Amino acid sequence: MPRHKEAHLIDRIGWLRASVLGANDGIVSTASLIVGVAAAQASPATILMTGIAGLVAGAMSMAAGEYVSVSSQADTEAADRQREKAELDTVPEKEREELVGIYQARGLDRALAGQVADKLTAHDALATHLRDELGMAMHTAARPVQAAVASAAAFAVGAALPLAMVPLSPAAFLSWMVSTAALLFLAILGAVGAKAGGAPIGKAVLRVTFWGAFAMAATAAIGSLFGTSVA
Repeated sequence: MPRHKEAHLIDRIGWLRASVLGANDGIVSTASLIVGVAAAQASPATILMTGIAGLVAGAMSMAAGEYVSVSSQADTEAADRQREKAELDTVPEKEREELVGIYQARGLDRALAGQVADKLTAHDALATHLRDELGMAMHTAARPVQAAVASAAAFAVGAALPLAMVPLSPAAFLSWMVSTAALLFLAILGAVGAKAGGAPIGKAVLRVTFWGAFAMAATAAIGSLFGTSVA
């Protein structure tokens, strides 16, 4: 019989979270920056250079932030792994009782829970305890480099979308065209992210477009006030 292989959506959680976060941040922050500077009556060249600077700085910031935060998670996982390994070496009976208790709490009687604990321990004691006692699994393991690269690349792609609207938009309508395009990009991103993660599409689209519109409105107001005060 051929082996049945299942593809679960949770397997995508690592790169999907970093990619959606990066692209969303790239669209929102860059579009908001452009709209805010445009509202301050800056020249098109200044607006474009500001957007490019925001793209580069944001991508580097996202990469560094993701790497540092996910590395901290990886360090914690490694420490727990070493602690569990030491306990298996020094107090194996206590560790067995912990497994038995876990399986009993899931509905097995004590005799069967003991058999399951013994079988799984004989197969791979450390992996069994990491999975069933600590909830650590391969598909949720911290991957700092993957998260950093995915987040930076996604931010750059997301930021490039509203940035590309600057040279294509008439100066008088630049803010409106960038804002409209950014909301459209956010809606598409929300739909794609929800589809990839198996989540409700409408809720995801509403969530990202609402906060994107709020951010752009806030920066436009600040930029307008700043431009008026300078003038």
